[in-house]
Amino acid sequence: MHEIKGLHDAISVSIVDPIMSDKGWMFSQAPGTIPDSVNNAQYLQEIYLKANSKYTGRVTVPVLWDKQTQTIVNNESREIMRMFDIEFASLATQKIDLYPQDLQRQVDETIDAIYTPINAGVYRAGFATSQVAYEEAVTELFESLDKWEIILSKQRYLCGNSLTEADICMFATLYRFDTVYYGHFKCNLRRILDYPNLWKYLKDLYQLPEFKATCNLDHIKRGYYMSMTDINPNRIVPKGPIVDFDIKK
Repeated sequence: MHEIKGLHDAISVSIVDPIMSDKGWMFSQAPGTIPDSVNNAQYLQEIYLKANSKYTGRVTVPVLWDKQTQTIVNNESREIMRMFDIEFASLATQKIDLYPQDLQRQVDETIDAIYTPINAGVYRAGFATSQVAYEEAVTELFESLDKWEIILSKQRYLCGNSLTEADICMFATLYRFDTVYYGHFKCNLRRILDYPNLWKYLKDLYQLPEFKATCNLDHIKRGYYMSMTDINPNRIVPKGPIVDFDIKK
C-alpha cells in the first residue's frame, strides 16, 4: 500500500534483517534491509520499549511509528494498510482509492473471507502440533483456494474488475506460497502454479511496478527457513523452487 499510494515522502521505511536474532527482529546492513534512521535502534524491541518502557508482549512487524508523538501508532498489518489508504490519502502522490465507497462492504467481507483459511491458514498448518489440527487447516486452505480459483475465472480481481485492499491481502500469501508455504509449512496439496486462474491473477498483480518493488524472495526464504528453527532446526534454505512470475508474451 505504501508503494501504491506513493507515500515515500510522508512515511519513511525501515526493513529488519530477515533472520531473527536471539533478541528478536534486528536492523542490519544486510542486503534487502534498511536501517532505522528515525530512532537508530539496533533491535525492534527497543522501539516497543521506547513507546512503553513496561512492555513485555510480543515484538512483531510491521510497526507504524509516529515521529511527532514518539510512539507506536499501530502494529497490525490490515489496520496499517487501511490507514495508508484512507487517513494518509491527502499525503499520497498517487490518487488511487483501494477502498471505494461502493465496494467497502464487499472489500471488508472479502478480506475476512480469505484471512482465516488462507492468510492465517498457512500458519495454522505450518505450526500445527497435531495431525488433526494440521489436516483441518490444510483442508480449509485448499477449499478456499479452490473457491477463489472459480471466482477468478470470471473476473480479474477478488472484488470484480477493480483493484482493492483485498487483492493486497491475497497477494502477500500467494506470492510466498510455492516458495515457502508449500514445503516449509506442508501446504502441499497443490501449488498456486497448478491453479490456472489464481496463477494468472498472481502474475498479473506482480507485473504492477508497485507490487514488484516490494518483492524479495531471497529475503523471504531466508526469513522463514532460518528464523523458524522449531520447524527447520538446521536452518537449511532450499535452492528451489524456481518461480517465474513474469508474464511471457
